[in-house]
Amino acid sequence: MTKYLGIDYGAKRIGVAVSDDKGTIAFPRATINNDADALESLAHLVASEKIGSIVVGDTRSFSNLANPVTKEAEDFVVRLKKELLLPVTSVWEAGSSIEASRYAPESASHSDGAAAAIILQRFFDMRKQT
Repeated sequence: MTKYLGIDYGAKRIGVAVSDDKGTIAFPRATINNDADALESLAHLVASEKIGSIVVGDTRSFSNLANPVTKEAEDFVVRLKKELLLPVTSVWEAGSSIEASRYAPESASHSDGAAAAIILQRFFDMRKQT
């Protein structure tokens, strides 16, 4: 089976989740700064966790409209594919941050890692239905 990395892309922070070894359950892992070292940080995580595939949330709205971060997120996906040499799937993420806010610590508005886990778990759940 394949182990997956889930990503909730944001202009300032990137939420990260990792699946179990069977690629069926998503777990929040971390939030990394979206800076010049972001891809290197993800590459280290991919290597240490033996990731075989990546799932990135598509930043478009419920009505499938682009927002200010959509182009940046799409460029990020292109760089991920090129630099990490792994399959990258974009999946619908609308509402994941709102849903993740229910699981955030009281001191935070939401957890980027939890949002990434929600995106990844949605991907697994949709795969089961097909």
